[in-house]
Amino acid sequence: MLKKMQTVSFLLLSLALSYGEQLHASEFSAATTTTQQTGRLTGVIEDEFGPVTGASVIVKGTTNGTVTDMNGGFTLNNVKKGDFIIISFIGYITQEVKYIGQDVIKVQLKEDTQTLDEVVVVGFGTQKKINLTGSISMVNADVIESRPVQNVSQALQGVVPGLNFSVNSGGGTLDNTLNVNIRGAGTIGDGSGSSPLILIDGIEGNMNAINPNDIESISVLKDAASASIYGARASFGVIMITTKGGKAGKTNVSYSGNVRFTDALQIPEMMDSYQFAQYFNAAAANAGQSAVFSAEVMQRIIDYQAGKITTVSTPNSEGKWNMYSGANANTNWFKEVYRDWAPSHEHNLSVSGGSDKVTYRVSGSFMNQNGLIRFGEDKFNRYTIDAKISAKLTDWATMNYTNKWTREDYDRPTYMTGLFFHNIARRWPTCPVYDDNGYLTDGMELLQMRDGGTQTHQKNYYTQQLGFVFEPIKDWFIHADGNMRTYNNNQHYAVLPVSAHYADGSPYYISWDGGASYSPGASRVNEYRYTEDYFTTNIYTDYSKTINGHFIKAMVGFNAELTKYDSTSGQGDKLISPETPFLGQTTAEQKVNGGRAENSVAGFFGRINYNYEDRYMVELNGRYDGSSRFIGDKRWGFFPSFSAGWNIAREAFFGDLANTISTLKIRGSWGQLGNTDTKDAWYPFYQTMPTSTANGSWLVGGSKPNLAGLPGIVSSLKTWETIESWDIGLDWSLLDNRLTGSWDYFTRYTYDMIGPAPELPSVLGADAPKINNSDMKSYGFELELAWRDRIRDFSYGVKFVLSDAQQEIMNYPNDSKTLASGHYSGKKLNEIWGYTTVGIAQTQEEMDAHLVNNKPSWGSSWSAGDIMYADLNGDGIVNNGANTVDNPGDMKIIGNSTPRYNFGLTLDAAWKGIDFSVFLQGIGKRDYWLDGAYFWGANGGQWQSAGFTEHWDFWRGENDPLGANLNAYYPRASFDGGKNQYRQTRYLQNAAYIRMKNLQIGYTLPKQWVSKAGMSSVRVYLSGDNLVTFSDITGVFDPETLGGDWGDGKLYPLSRTISVGLNVNF
Repeated sequence: MLKKMQTVSFLLLSLALSYGEQLHASEFSAATTTTQQTGRLTGVIEDEFGPVTGASVIVKGTTNGTVTDMNGGFTLNNVKKGDFIIISFIGYITQEVKYIGQDVIKVQLKEDTQTLDEVVVVGFGTQKKINLTGSISMVNADVIESRPVQNVSQALQGVVPGLNFSVNSGGGTLDNTLNVNIRGAGTIGDGSGSSPLILIDGIEGNMNAINPNDIESISVLKDAASASIYGARASFGVIMITTKGGKAGKTNVSYSGNVRFTDALQIPEMMDSYQFAQYFNAAAANAGQSAVFSAEVMQRIIDYQAGKITTVSTPNSEGKWNMYSGANANTNWFKEVYRDWAPSHEHNLSVSGGSDKVTYRVSGSFMNQNGLIRFGEDKFNRYTIDAKISAKLTDWATMNYTNKWTREDYDRPTYMTGLFFHNIARRWPTCPVYDDNGYLTDGMELLQMRDGGTQTHQKNYYTQQLGFVFEPIKDWFIHADGNMRTYNNNQHYAVLPVSAHYADGSPYYISWDGGASYSPGASRVNEYRYTEDYFTTNIYTDYSKTINGHFIKAMVGFNAELTKYDSTSGQGDKLISPETPFLGQTTAEQKVNGGRAENSVAGFFGRINYNYEDRYMVELNGRYDGSSRFIGDKRWGFFPSFSAGWNIAREAFFGDLANTISTLKIRGSWGQLGNTDTKDAWYPFYQTMPTSTANGSWLVGGSKPNLAGLPGIVSSLKTWETIESWDIGLDWSLLDNRLTGSWDYFTRYTYDMIGPAPELPSVLGADAPKINNSDMKSYGFELELAWRDRIRDFSYGVKFVLSDAQQEIMNYPNDSKTLASGHYSGKKLNEIWGYTTVGIAQTQEEMDAHLVNNKPSWGSSWSAGDIMYADLNGDGIVNNGANTVDNPGDMKIIGNSTPRYNFGLTLDAAWKGIDFSVFLQGIGKRDYWLDGAYFWGANGGQWQSAGFTEHWDFWRGENDPLGANLNAYYPRASFDGGKNQYRQTRYLQNAAYIRMKNLQIGYTLPKQWVSKAGMSSVRVYLSGDNLVTFSDITGVFDPETLGGDWGDGKLYPLSRTISVGLNVNF
C-alpha cells in the first residue's frame, strides 16, 4: 500500500510540474505572436536613507523579474507599455508603477507601519497578528535558517519566551533531542506527561526529523484559548510548523551547505598521575587504610613523567599487564575517549516556482555528522526529500499535495551506554591506553568500544497529505484533507567477542561486560522492528463577513485520528562467525517477541471570532473530544475557551499618540483542556498479563519454559486530567514599529492529575494502579522586547526574551507530609532540602567544641577537616527529625532546581553586504545539588572515586606533607567521607549560566559580480556555536548537562562547533 501511495504521489508531482510548464509555454507562445512593442526599463529603488539592496522588481502577472543590486539599481527587459511593475521589500509597503515607455524610473519605498497586520498561523487557519487574543509567538524562517544546527530544537532554544528546552540524560549523543515544554512542567510526571503537541503542516510529527531549511514559520500556541481548538492533544500547548511551498514567479534554485567541526564541550581535567597517586594515598590514609600506591610505583610514575623510563606497566604473575596501582602511565582519559574537532558537512538544494495556476517546491538535503567518540563508529546521517504542489483546479477549488520523506542512520558502539560514561572517570591516569607492545589494554573498555560490536539505528518517516479547499461563494471556505504518516524504527546491535593481549603479545578473550552477563568470547545479536501508522482526517468550514466595521468569522469542523503500532524483536547468542553478525547466524538462546496496539481520538470543534475595526476582539472556542483510552462516561469531554482583546491605540481618545504608539493591546483568556497522555498503559482499564518465551530459571524437558505473570489491578475510574489556564497579556508597537513587544502573566491548573497508587496490603500480591488524586498549579510570566531600525546603509536589531515558570502542588495524597514520598500538598516542585553548613573545622579542638551542641546523628571519628553542621532546632543533635514537613529536624529548604528566568538575547547588524549576529541564551536562577565522584572526587571507596584537578582543593592541615590548604573548598579527602557529603548549604551549586549559543559573520557578494555567473545572490559565512559559557557552577560540569543515567555529569558531552557555509540562489 505504501509503495502504491508513493508512486501516486510522484505521478501527481510530475503532472503538476508538466501542467506548470504548459502554462508557461502558453504564456510564452502568446508573447511571441503579439505585435506589441517591448522595451528595456532601468531604475533605482531607495528609501529615506538611500539605496535599497535586494528589493524585488517584477512585471505583474509574469515571471519576468529581478532584484536590486548594492546601489539599488535594476534592469528589466521585455517590458510592454501598460505593464505594471511591482516593487517589494520586507518591512516596506509594496508599490506598483505603470510602464508607459519611460527609460528610467526612481521609486522611494516607505516603511510598512502595519507590520502587526502580518498573518500568523493558528489552529485550522490564520489570523492577523494585530487581532490575536490568545498567547501566540511566531518564529520566521530566517531565525531557523541562520544557524547551521543539526535539528530544529537547537535552533529554537532561547528564541521564544515560555518555550523551554533542556538536555536529557542522552546528553550530546548524535541522535538525541532536547526535552521541550511550554510554560514549565504541567504534571509531576508520575503516570502522565506534559509535552506539547507538535504539528507539521497540520499533522502530528517529530520536529527534529525535518530539515530546518524547509521551514517557513513556527507558531507556538501557549495558552488554552489558542490551543483548545486541538482539544486533548494540546493540553500543554502546541508547536505549529509550516513548511515552505512554491510561489508564483520564475523558477528559483537555492543551495546552502556548510562544513563544520565539533569539539567536546566542558569535559573534566584529570589530575596527572603523580598528583592523582598522592590524592588517593591521602584519601586512604584519612580513612585509616593502607596506601593505594607503593613507594616503588610512585617512583616509577616520577621517572616516567621525567622521561627516564618509557614502559607504562609491568607484567603480573598471570602474564598480564598490571593496571591501576601497578601502572605508571600519565593518561587523561577524557582526552583519549573524545577526539578533537570532528568534521561534518551538510547540503540543501531546493527548486521552486510556478504560475497563477500551479506552484511547486521540491527540496532535498543530506547531513553527515561525525561524533566525538574516538574508538568505534560514531556517526549520524540524515536524508530528506520534501515536495509540495498547489494547483488551482477551478476558480473555486484548489488542491494541495505534500510528500515528505526523512531517513536517519545512526551508528554507535554497542558498548556506548550510560555505564561507559560512568566508568571514564573511574579509569586512573596511571592506566595506559596502549600497553608496551602497542595493544589496547584490558579493563579500560576501549577494546569493547572498538571491537565489541556496533549498534545501528535507522528511522524512516513517510508523510503524505492531500487536501482540497473549496470556495462555493465568496468568503465561504470548505476544507477537506486526508493525511498519512508511517514511521519505521529498525535497530540492530551486536555483542562481539573481544580479545586482549598478554605481556608476551598472545591474545586472550575477555568478558564483554566484566562478567556481569557475558562470559569471555560470548556473542549476541538483537534485532528490533517498530512500525507506527498514523492516519488523520480533517473536515472543516469557515465563513467570514464584515458589516460596517464589524468583522465576524465562524468555523466548525471534525477531526479523527487513528494510530497503529506494531513491534517485533528477536535475539540470539553464539554467532557462527563474528564476521557475519546477523540474527540468522546465531546458534543458541534464540528468542522472539512482539506486540500490537492502536488508539484513536475524534473531536468536533468550533470557533467564533469577532472584532470591531481592529479595536475590540473576542474569540470563543469549543471542542468535544473522545479518546479510546477511557471507557463509559469518561470517554468524552468538552473543553471550552474564551479570549478577548482591546487595542487602545485605535480609540479616538488616543489622539496624536496613535502616531507614536500604533498598537497598545490588552488581552485576556481562559480555557480548559483534557490530557490523555497517560504513561502507565495505553488502555488503563484493561488487565494485562506479562508473558515471556523461554525465559524460565529452570529446565523442563531440556529447555527453558515460557512464563506468565499475574495481571495487575486496574481502575475503571481513571479519566482525563483537566488543564485550566488563565492568561493576561499586553502587546505594543511604538515609533513606526521600531519598538515592539509583549508581556504575559499566566496561571495553569492541572486538576485530577495522575498521582501515586493507593497503598494496599502486601498480602494482596499485586500492585495497585495509579489514579487521579493530585492537583498542581503553574504560574509565571513572559516578556518579549524587540528593536529594529535602519540608518542609511546600516540596519540593526536587538531582541530580548525572558520567561519564568514555577509549579506548586496543591493537593497530594500524603497526609503526614513525609519527605520520603517526594511530594506533599503545598510543595514547590523541585525543592531541595538540606542541612546548614557552619564550615570546615580547622583544628580538632574546634570540632570537639562544635560537637558539644551540634553532633550529627551519623558518622564517627569527627576531626579537623570535616564538615561542621548546624543544629537548628536546639536539641543538640543534627538529624532530620521525623523527616516530615512539620518536623524536619535540622533540615530546611535550601534551594530549588527549577530553571528560572530563561532568557535569550539576539543582536544583529548589516552594512553593505556584511552581516553580523550574536545569540546569547541562559538561565538566570537555578540551584542544583551535585553528588557522586564527579563532584566529590574521593567518594565511596577507591573504585568509585575520581581525581580531577578541582578535587585537589581539599583541606590539609598545617603539617600535611602535601602542603597546608586551610582555606580549601572541599573537606579532607577520605574514602569513607560520606559523612561530609550530606546535602548542605556550603556545596549547593548555582547552576545559572549564560552561553554564547551562536556568533556569526557573513558577506553577501555584490550582485554585479554574481549575476555574470547566472546567480542572483551568494553569501558566505563563518559561524561558531557554544563558544563561551559563564557560570558559577564548579568547572567539572556543564550547566546544561547536569544529570545522567549513572550520576551527575556522566553522559555524552555537548559540542563546540565551528562552521563555514555558503548560500547560493539562482
